[in-house]
Amino acid sequence: MRTRFRGITVREGVLLRGSGDSGGHGWGEWSPFLEYDAAVAEPWLRCAEEAAAGDWPAPVRDSVPVNVTVPAVGAEQAHAVVARGGCRTAKVKVAEPGQTLADDQARLEAVRDAIGPDGRVRIDVNGLWDVDTAVASIAVLDRAAGGLEYVEQPVATVEDLARVRRAVDVPIAADESIRRADDPYRVRDLDAADVAVLKVQPLGGVRACLRIAEDIGLPVVVSSALETSVGIAAGVALAAALPELPYACGLATVQLLSHDLAAEPLLPVDGELPVRTPVVDESLLTTYAAAPDRVAHWEARLAEVLALRDDRVRQDRRS
Repeated sequence: MRTRFRGITVREGVLLRGSGDSGGHGWGEWSPFLEYDAAVAEPWLRCAEEAAAGDWPAPVRDSVPVNVTVPAVGAEQAHAVVARGGCRTAKVKVAEPGQTLADDQARLEAVRDAIGPDGRVRIDVNGLWDVDTAVASIAVLDRAAGGLEYVEQPVATVEDLARVRRAVDVPIAADESIRRADDPYRVRDLDAADVAVLKVQPLGGVRACLRIAEDIGLPVVVSSALETSVGIAAGVALAAALPELPYACGLATVQLLSHDLAAEPLLPVDGELPVRTPVVDESLLTTYAAAPDRVAHWEARLAEVLALRDDRVRQDRRS
């Protein structure tokens, strides 16, 4: 990573290659975060398998608008990130452990200055506030940003999300309350959000996300899980296939990596990503190959996920 993001400085994952194809749709990315167990990591593998098989729907657009992602950095660095990003929407991380609301205010003021009065600014809390803190902080940060487009996952639970939404005027977006919930539709049933944030790996692939988008009945923002261009391509495929795309998507995160694995990385131009499938530069697979102990770690994780699948198949047969 170019800077610490989501508490990590190195991003790890696995590339899968579909049979008979050395590039394009022949590649999928499986990169569940290290703390995720086999049950959580299994949908991520389904997404990679779908990509490697080339099983994506036809796009309805040629490009996808994206936001620049601003980590929980100082105001000066935040300004620079937005200025070089070339996007008209910025998503800003707030509520970083060890930082204060004043730090968040300064970051947002710098982002607004960099993006200009017509740019859009949204914040991501990752569920770290309680209801009272959320209501008070949203009012302060809305003023600091000169108006927020929406607040992503201000609190952890769907019930609290609904409470916050009723108490503030700024729109609320649900992320973890969809992708990490036993029932992603409780957000809809409790009228807890204005926007659904969908991430293709955690939710099992492009086609699975399209079903959720149709059933949940909310405007969708497609966001990344800090993938290489191979993984980002799945998010682009989802965004390109949605019937409507009213918001910029959070898919410009290859910029957060110091290196990529594609011959031509999926980087934004004038605030948009092209709808295309990157070709893996196989020489880079050697250059950035993991150390043997990390390879063993991922092989063990894969074995756990496949064993979990086998157990489910046996249970289904018994039932």
